[in-house]
Amino acid sequence: MQTRVSGLTGRVLSRALIGLTVVAGATSVVSAQTTVTINQPASQVVFATIRGGSYANTNDQSLLSTRASDNLEYNRRAMLKFDTEHAIPKGSAVTSAVLTVTVKDGSADASRRIAVYQVTTSWAEDEITWNNRRKKDKWMAAGGDLGSKLAEATVSNVAGSKVSFDVTALVKMAVAGSLGSSRYSRFVLVDMDGSTSDSYREFFTPSDSATASRPALKVTYGGSAATDQDPPTSPVSTGSTLRVLHWNTHHGGVGTDGIYDPDRLIKKAASFKPDVVSLNEVEHYGIDQPAGMAALMKKYTGVTWYYKYTSGTGSQSGIGNLIMSRIPFDATDIQTFSYTRAAVDATIHVNGRTINITSTHLDDASTSARIKEMGELTVWARSFAEQRILCGDFNAWPGSTENATMKSSYYDSWAEAQADGTAVAYPGNTAGNTRNSRIDYIYYSKSASALTLKSSQVFDVRDANGVMPSDHRPILSIFTVK
Repeated sequence: MQTRVSGLTGRVLSRALIGLTVVAGATSVVSAQTTVTINQPASQVVFATIRGGSYANTNDQSLLSTRASDNLEYNRRAMLKFDTEHAIPKGSAVTSAVLTVTVKDGSADASRRIAVYQVTTSWAEDEITWNNRRKKDKWMAAGGDLGSKLAEATVSNVAGSKVSFDVTALVKMAVAGSLGSSRYSRFVLVDMDGSTSDSYREFFTPSDSATASRPALKVTYGGSAATDQDPPTSPVSTGSTLRVLHWNTHHGGVGTDGIYDPDRLIKKAASFKPDVVSLNEVEHYGIDQPAGMAALMKKYTGVTWYYKYTSGTGSQSGIGNLIMSRIPFDATDIQTFSYTRAAVDATIHVNGRTINITSTHLDDASTSARIKEMGELTVWARSFAEQRILCGDFNAWPGSTENATMKSSYYDSWAEAQADGTAVAYPGNTAGNTRNSRIDYIYYSKSASALTLKSSQVFDVRDANGVMPSDHRPILSIFTVK
């Protein structure tokens, strides 16, 4: 089963708010702005702390805490679920949603960066653990099915200090019913800083006696979202063309001049006007490159980009693969392979068709390792619906055994475009090499009957001094979706 993720779309309304306040549980739509604070324990807010290691199957509703640790035994994440289904009328135009938590205790580190993520699948507070969202249902990835990062804040270790997160984008989609049948808003608090025993933060829980310190979701909304909301910045695609870009970023944007400059790389990527981008060698070591790259895509395109990342180990920390899309995700999934490699998949809809886009990066040293990983990749990919597109640095040249293995069930888009006369490269690189050879590919399934390849292009990304933003060149394949 894949995990549901939100299309976090829409802009906050700019009109002034009319000050009508309702405490916990408004049930009617009014033309004025209404504010509701959702903070009642059990009936409106539930929680749990999940922890790895020997605690990975332990349900903990005694406290709400976070901690960053490379040792899963100590790693903690704080889960919160708010009843926006009954507190806010369906279809209301949400203009603001702020999640506030209060520090109860903290270890010696004076400040920690805590992020709030969407949790993309439902969970039961009395059953949830590091491994399971319910007793009989595992997470797609241990530690919770995380979707988009919604906000981030610096959290002190001072008891009683409050921290707020702007979660408008998610609550807007939940209330509108765009996330499925459930209109609850599900969040997880994650410590984004490095591993240390001094990273512990404990927050007041919804059941604490100090009412003012309990977690609270304050939501302001008006009339019907259909008439009050601005048009979404990144709508579901109804057109028939899909532009897929793949690029190995070389550690997140280290150019051939040795300078780390992700802005330079993403600005160039955005110039090719992709709908979906697959990136390899994206890193998350303290610096959140995935979030930064999505923000840069928005900077250079003017629209919101949705993203999903995994490292080679399947965790959120390390070096790995990133998918970004201007089209909201319907679902995401990750899968680990042999030799510390992994893939990330995102499901989108284009012209009424389901499209699964996968990004991976195979072993750089061994043919046998790559063939094993390819077998694992293709078996996993078969669990997804058509139409399927697999992108990545496969570290294999076109005439290799590995490429022949892939071509038994997938088309190599560049080779197909060459045969059709629609492949475009540039003088001095007519073979379409993406590095020393052509090792980066955009494959599409031979069973993808709704996809027709229009063209494929490898770009010359050298500047006036011959410097490239990465040691790889990007490839773009354009498909018609019937």
